[in-house]
Amino acid sequence: MRADSSVSIVIPNYNGIKFIQKCLEALLADAPQAEILVVDNGSADGSRQLVEEKFPGVRLIALDQNYGFPRAVNEGIQASSRPYVILLNNDTQVLPGFTDALTDALTTDRHAFSAQAKLLCLSDPEKIDDAGNFYCALGWAYARGKDKPAAYYEEPGEVFASCAGAAIYRKELFEITGFFDEAHFAYLEDIDVGWKARIAGYRNLYVPAAKVLHAGSGTSGSRYNEFKVRLSSRNNIYLIWKNMPILQIILNFPFLLAGFGVKTLFFSRKGMGGIYVRGLGEGFRLCRRGRKVKFRWKNLPAYGKIQMELWFNTGKRFG
Repeated sequence: MRADSSVSIVIPNYNGIKFIQKCLEALLADAPQAEILVVDNGSADGSRQLVEEKFPGVRLIALDQNYGFPRAVNEGIQASSRPYVILLNNDTQVLPGFTDALTDALTTDRHAFSAQAKLLCLSDPEKIDDAGNFYCALGWAYARGKDKPAAYYEEPGEVFASCAGAAIYRKELFEITGFFDEAHFAYLEDIDVGWKARIAGYRNLYVPAAKVLHAGSGTSGSRYNEFKVRLSSRNNIYLIWKNMPILQIILNFPFLLAGFGVKTLFFSRKGMGGIYVRGLGEGFRLCRRGRKVKFRWKNLPAYGKIQMELWFNTGKRFG
């Protein structure tokens, strides 16, 4: 039996007319037996109609407006019918063997919650777009290997969390972690769900045999913009509050204070310091409405491992 027969693939789409056709064509060639679902977030550029007309075998879920990335993928995950779910950005083109490599990673490791692909820059496939998502004690999330030679990242291993732009998840474990938090709307929701899986004792993997080309910022438009800066800073505060017990926040407070201070200076130099600080304020307000991960003593070893990794990743950022 082909590996793709056990996989559902969910593609969130919002005004992706430039990308969605090539995305689906590459995917259908790689995974002809997969269940493919496109969740459209109220697109107004004709991309929804394109999917309906040119890809009748693809299941289309049409939402009435843009509810954000987490809501779209949650709709797709819950509508999917297979034990493994791949999330894939609409501005990607998978390379041959992508689906099988990701599926094999989870079928051979029962303690893995997720596994992400090796994301290559669409404009220059010799360079990395994302070789694993990591988080450090400074409160910084980062994509390993960004803009570095792709040849350096051929070793599989564990990552802090999988980049949901091209990753596979074990569907049954969402009952433990919860689905993607829709309060994020966009950015860091994949770090959040991966972090919750880590607290519960599961792993997230990097699978370089699964390769995908990624345009990057296909929806928001650029690497740094007001929308992304505000939401990222907001969601980062929420992420920390939600996943760190109070004692862990106190332990990391000097690092977090330094990290947010450096980011404030960085974005101030780009003329977006006020936007970044405004996002931080929104993050504190969001914490009052959100749901904190409940501390359980049985998860103490996982918290200890995560903390050591946060410190280690801080050192690597300056290594």
